[in-house]
Amino acid sequence: MDAAVRNETESGRVVARPLSGTLGAEIGGVDLSRPLDDRAFAEVREAFHRHLVIVMRDQRIEPEHLVAFTERFGRAEPHPLGSRRGLDEHPRVMVLENGPGKPGPRNDFWHSDISFDETPPLGSILYAIEVTEGRADTMFCNMYEAYEGLSDGLKSTLDGMTAQHSAEKLTRETPNRLSVDEAPPAVTHPVVRTHPGTGRKVLYVNPHYTSNFTGWTPEESRPLLDMLTARATRPENVFRHRWRVGDVLMWDNRCAMHYAVRDYDDTMPRLMHRTTAAGDRPY
Repeated sequence: MDAAVRNETESGRVVARPLSGTLGAEIGGVDLSRPLDDRAFAEVREAFHRHLVIVMRDQRIEPEHLVAFTERFGRAEPHPLGSRRGLDEHPRVMVLENGPGKPGPRNDFWHSDISFDETPPLGSILYAIEVTEGRADTMFCNMYEAYEGLSDGLKSTLDGMTAQHSAEKLTRETPNRLSVDEAPPAVTHPVVRTHPGTGRKVLYVNPHYTSNFTGWTPEESRPLLDMLTARATRPENVFRHRWRVGDVLMWDNRCAMHYAVRDYDDTMPRLMHRTTAAGDRPY
């Protein structure tokens, strides 16, 4: 057993087993169908800050349990543009479904959820109810490492810069999205933000919602955005999660991008519930 695991198990409550060299950990000793006491939650939160992505296997939970866990981190909130449907009795629990006659929307692009909002989410949580094993993996990359690996010269250039984030692409996405006919105005966020939970600097741009650097045209911005994305998504900086029924996975939108692998069609069932924890304005 390595040191990272021993450190998490000394309390005898929560076990965190790293799943890759850069991010991702499987959390043991947690049953989300029951409330977490403050000590156990503090250990889960510490693992979340350390590993950016946490997975709790073999969960059997109802929507109210998912909402309760989410709200230990921040207010559970629906999609701000209503582009995902929620459960009738739990509108803050979004439904992600794929199957015959119900093709799921594409998410096979690197992004940070809802970065086009003034206060983007702290994190997102998925609960796997039905999966086709071996298909529809989700990949995550570590945006701390993406920033820290840059040269001092590029860091000094990016520090203090801002960028525009826009939901324009949501107006063109199909299928199975509720109507988003008109994107709200773009918002401005720092290119390098400070994570409020760790105090660390992190690169905060993504190739899907970041349209351009402030004062630059989209055409001028694209080469630098492409270079930063390529650096962030190097294989050694990526964790690929293979879904199993009962998985509850949470990722930190402030310091990780993700990509949903599109290697399935509507004959391969997939049903997940998703919640989103509210975040703060990036700084």
